[in-house]
Amino acid sequence: MFSAIPQSALGLHDGGARVLHEVAAPGAGADEKPKDSIKFGVIGLDHNHIMGITAAVVRGGGELVAFYSKLPEATADFQKTYPSAKLARSEDEILNDPSIQLVASAGIPNLRAPLGIRVMQHGKDYLSDKPAITTLQQLAEVRKVSAETGKMFAIMYSERLEVRAAVQAGYLVKDGAIGKVVQTVNIAPHQVNAPSRPDWFWDPKQYGGILCDIGSHQADQFVYYTGSTKADVTASQIANVNHSSHPEFQDFGDMMLHGNGGAGYVRVDWFTPNGLGTWGDGRLFILGTEGYIELRKYRDIAGRPGGNHLFIVDQKQTRYIDCNNVVLPFGPQLVADIVNRTHVAQDQEQALLAAELVLKAQRDAKVLTFDA
Repeated sequence: MFSAIPQSALGLHDGGARVLHEVAAPGAGADEKPKDSIKFGVIGLDHNHIMGITAAVVRGGGELVAFYSKLPEATADFQKTYPSAKLARSEDEILNDPSIQLVASAGIPNLRAPLGIRVMQHGKDYLSDKPAITTLQQLAEVRKVSAETGKMFAIMYSERLEVRAAVQAGYLVKDGAIGKVVQTVNIAPHQVNAPSRPDWFWDPKQYGGILCDIGSHQADQFVYYTGSTKADVTASQIANVNHSSHPEFQDFGDMMLHGNGGAGYVRVDWFTPNGLGTWGDGRLFILGTEGYIELRKYRDIAGRPGGNHLFIVDQKQTRYIDCNNVVLPFGPQLVADIVNRTHVAQDQEQALLAAELVLKAQRDAKVLTFDA
């Protein structure tokens, strides 16, 4: 249903092999309205990711009823986008509203799990920005309360769930296009844009550390594409190379992962140069026994414009797939999961396994130092 549809064969060559240009099919039902609907609230606007999270739920059939934040500027911006949503007087006003089935949040990272626990204890499902959990103690409590209440603790790993090329890669992997996955390699540089960052951004006790923060996305991709249900950290390391004015900050990190479905390597950093023209050149490599996939998620440097570029090599040919038409399924699937008590949008155990991996990697990371 979501297979790539050949459009034309371009006169491109790489090592003598023709490179076919394809456009990924948008998928059946792309223009249909969501079948299910819910009412939801938002608590915490500390990171702008809340805009994408809210948009995904609305796209899936969610009606934003109310929101709450202590940040005047963020509140004003959010109200402009969602003028019909009520500004609640307190967090409790949303938690105690029986009409609200889901609460979403992009609060300060170390406060996200405690909020999610309160949300579940109030009989509602929860959707958090990443990192949703910043300590192993929080993780244990999240698992306990989710099991006790039967409520979802979902995490918006947007670099997979809200990136069209990453969605298409998932379809290809599930269809066996590259055989059995052996390894994922994620390169995830980010732009620090220091003047725009709040104080908590520089404090690892609040944001969780670089592997916990940025690395959450990559651990999710490792778990998902390898299909691992059990996994652990082989090695990890972190450093503050170029931000001496914030001595506790970490601007570089990497980790090796292994699971019962494959291996993984992740590199994260805050060194995206201004000349790139976007916040990061995210790349994903998926190695299989019968081929491999490369994603250029946000930029094909000195190549095709825009993002969502997918390259696949198998035993027969090399192909380029433009994924800009791929439908993003997470929002509708999440809303349907809340209504039907299913776990199609996100496997709860895999989501928390990804969180566990980065928490262990962060805890055990070797701290690197470099000579001046």
